This record gives sequence, structure tokens and C-alpha cells, in this order.
Amino acid sequence: MLVVETIFRIRREARDGKPIKAIARDLRLSRNTVRKALRAREAEFTYQQRKDRPRPQTGPFRERLEQLLVQNEELPRRDRLRLTRIHDLLQREGFTGSYDAVRRYAARWSRERRVDAGDMSKVFIPLLFRPGEAYQFDWSHEDVEIAGKPMRVKVAHMRLCWSRAPFVRAYPRESQEMVFDAHSRGFAFFGGVPTRGIYDNMKTAVTTVFTGKERVFNRRFLIMTDHYGVEPVACSPAAGWEKGQVENQVQTSRERLFKPRLRFASIEELNAWLEAECRRWAERNMHPDLDETTVAQALEMEQAMLQPLPAPFDGFFESEHVASSTCLVSFDRNRYSVMARAARQVVQVRSYADRIVIRCGGIVVAEHARVFGRSQTVLDPWHYLPVLARKPGALRNGAPFQDWELPPALAQLRRRLGKGDDADRRFVRVLAAVPDDGIEAVESAVREALAASTVNDEVILNILSRRREPQPAGSIDVVVDLHLRHPPVADCARYDSLRGLDAAA
Repeated sequence: MLVVETIFRIRREARDGKPIKAIARDLRLSRNTVRKALRAREAEFTYQQRKDRPRPQTGPFRERLEQLLVQNEELPRRDRLRLTRIHDLLQREGFTGSYDAVRRYAARWSRERRVDAGDMSKVFIPLLFRPGEAYQFDWSHEDVEIAGKPMRVKVAHMRLCWSRAPFVRAYPRESQEMVFDAHSRGFAFFGGVPTRGIYDNMKTAVTTVFTGKERVFNRRFLIMTDHYGVEPVACSPAAGWEKGQVENQVQTSRERLFKPRLRFASIEELNAWLEAECRRWAERNMHPDLDETTVAQALEMEQAMLQPLPAPFDGFFESEHVASSTCLVSFDRNRYSVMARAARQVVQVRSYADRIVIRCGGIVVAEHARVFGRSQTVLDPWHYLPVLARKPGALRNGAPFQDWELPPALAQLRRRLGKGDDADRRFVRVLAAVPDDGIEAVESAVREALAASTVNDEVILNILSRRREPQPAGSIDVVVDLHLRHPPVADCARYDSLRGLDAAA
């Protein structure tokens, strides 16, 4: 297409009497182009695309090609043929054209069908939410550096639909217990709970997706939403615009918070920084619909319309496992120790976002800080104490007792006892009293023995025994503490009555 300056020059030189042939030669244009520029009413003209194009190769196969395209569009997405396969099928029937001819025809055919059907997939309706009505939830994956190592974290995003207040928190996993923890912390951050939550069809929330809006939600997820009084709503598949606010938050947070790559010593420090940044962003940015109002001020107004914040939901994911003979339970590719009485028993592991609680017969037999990664073993030496009492020789080489951080008094006692089998047996005898007397009582008895310059297990156990015995009653003062039920009365006539009895005898 010619630019206006070229058309203007053609028309000016023609008005000066210059022949068309000379103008075309000087400007390196065809004579037809020069004639068209001269015939135009103004110094501008457009190229009209031909409506009917000759298709010598695809023409005879047009109906067959359209038939294949229609059939292919009606198939499920995973069963649809690629255009290279359609081109191959046409070649088997005698088609001699190129693949590009089939590709261009298929693209034109799809475009015309969308126009004829009135495609509204890129046209949206603005949404309006009332204060306290709804929030949106979504996940994203971001790259950070934790303790000097690159790590991809799963970031939970929540956003109040009316005030636009954001909440962002990072987790090592995208599992259900992380969803529960994100909701608990998000509602605490907002200062209340909306009445409706908008989600995509994530597996931790939705079990089955039916046609339309009908869903089967996960049982534990429904218990969580019932606890907070929230009505869960799932979006249509591949319809991110139904929760467009949080989708936009995911993109802006990635640019605003996670670039350049964040570096922290732990995920806890990262989350503390993210929460502070959410507050800072809400205080510095204006609300898009409320004049002269920041997002933080809008959140304060919306808090009055939110439901009261209940007690945090006990958001755990429970699964059954069997404790090994070494008192270890395997969970999430790591191992955790349990009390010796749970060995070889079926236990229930309740996994939280930050800890693991193990129960056996309704009684908690272990609680550990949760670790992530693979092939890590978390040991609590006190879990093995009953076994150690029977096998004191394991104190030296037992894995749970390596680098055991004992209370100061017990650590000093172990050093004073020295090394050797006899010293280990004496020390284990003192440790065996912890389940019955408690760690504080045993440590107090050890301190008393050490203060008397005595490092003997018999003395320490004797001190504990004396402390368990009831204290004897204090001495009684006869004059002060004893009281007569019938105090004596000074009556001399009583003696006269006795004298009368003697005289009669």
C-alpha cells in the first residue's frame, strides 16, 4: 500500500505535465499503480481484497476438506486430528496441493465459522460485588531462594472482591492442609469472613465436575467452609474471567513481589515479608471505584460487613500408616519417630501445614515440626526411652541419641558419670524415672545430688523416692492442740458425796 506522501508526489508531478511512464520509472512503481493514484478522489486509496480467489489445488477437494474439518471439530480435544494428518488423508485421495494450502484454508474456514456464529468468547460483563459478599482464591508457582538454594514455592492468593484487599502466602506444597492454613491466615488478615468463596476446580476442593455449575466438593473442604460459614462456588472449566480479580493479582504479584528473585533464610521469613508487603500495597494504592479511598481504608469499611472470625479451623489431612519396629512412620517421603508403645501398630497421621501429629488409639504418640524434601528422618530420643531402659547399651550408638540435647543438669550428670557400659547403665536408670516423675522432678533431684557432690544413681533415685512419699504430720503441742470434750468443773460437794458412801459402808 502506498503512503500518502508518495500519492501526493504522483499527483503533483502529473499536474506539472510529467508523463505516467516517467513517474513510474522515477518512483519505481507500476503504471497501473500510478494511474490508480491519479484516479483517486483524494491522496489516499485502499487495496480491496479479492472476494473470489482461484484455488486450483483445493478447489476439487473443498467439500471433502470441509467435511473432515467439521468431523474433526466435533471430536473430543484429545482425539482431534492435526492438520498434517488431514493433509495426509487428502493426499491418499489424490490431493496434490501443499500442506500450507490446507492450513490456510482451515484457518479461513475456522475464522468464518466464528464470525457466523457470533463468537462472544472475548466479550465480558463487568461484575459487581457487595461489601463482605465474596472473596476469590487461586494458586501460583514462583521461584525464590531459600537458605541459599533455589526453590519453587506454591503461593496462595486471596482477594476480597469489594475492597480489593490482597493476601499472599507461600507454601512448599499445594496440598489440602495448605489450603486450610491459607484460609485460616487469610481470614485473620482480613479481620473477618465473607459469605461466598470463588474457586477454580482445584483437586483439593472439587472431587467431580459436572455440566454447568454442578460440582461435588471434597468432604474435608466442605467441613472447612461450613466452619467459616462460606458458600463455595467453582468457576467453569478454563473460565478464568469468572475470578478475574485474583487472576490479575497473580500476574501483578509476580511482577511486583517476586521479581527480582527473592532471597530469604526460611519460608517463615518470606511469608512475614509478603504479609507486610500486602499491607503496604493496600495503604499506598487507591481503590479503583472509590474516589479518594485507599484499599486499606476500603478494607476497614468492609470489615464491618464481614462475618465474625471464628476459632481457627483444625485443618489437617489424615491418613493411616503402620509404625515400624524401629518406631518410625513414613509419611510424604520422610520418616518420623513415635512413642515405643505405638511400634508395629496402626497409627493416624494428621498432617498440618507446619507440623505432623501422630495418634494411636485416640492418644497422641508423636508431634513433630513438618519437614519437606525426601529421605529425611526426624527422631525424638524420649520416644525410645522405654526401649533404652531395657537395652542401655544402645545409648552409645543409637541413632536417636546422637547429639542429644539434654537439660543442663542431666548433661552434667552424664559427663560426671564418665564413659563405659556401667556409666551408661547408671545414667539410663536415672532417665527411666522421667516417665513417672517428670523431667522437672528428675532434673531437680539431679541438681540436689550434684550440689552434694554426689554422682550416684542410687542417691538420685532415693531423692525421688523420698519426694514421692507423703510428708509426716507435724508434732502436736498437748497444751495448744488438744481440747477436752467435757472440761472439769470445780465442785467440792462431789467429795462429800463420796465420804457419805464410805460411812454407810
